[in-house]
Amino acid sequence: MNIIEHTDDEILAVAHPMWNDLIEFSNKGQYGKFIRKFSYDLLLGLNEVELGKQFAKSELARNLSDKWDYFGIIRRGEHVTVLYRIRSTVKEGEWLGRLVLGYEKGEIRIFAASIF
Repeated sequence: MNIIEHTDDEILAVAHPMWNDLIEFSNKGQYGKFIRKFSYDLLLGLNEVELGKQFAKSELARNLSDKWDYFGIIRRGEHVTVLYRIRSTVKEGEWLGRLVLGYEKGEIRIFAASIF
């Protein structure tokens, strides 16, 4: 199964709840819940020490607004990238959020997630 064959509505029905979960668990600093939908390959590549520091020290990662805007979907290979505009509750400005989804063992998983 290849996720790029799904319609936008089918992808967004999965992506938006995952994005909301990432924001919630990032704000709460709940690392275990934050990574629970990550693909095995992403988990293997994570530097848990650096990610832990991000949770502990990043003002942005701990203060994300739950109000975001959806920009679009990019399809490539066996993954889709869902783009969002996100804001902070304590910092001025806007950031680009990126959520990369694909299938792993029959389940849709997160292959990358970032804000920049």
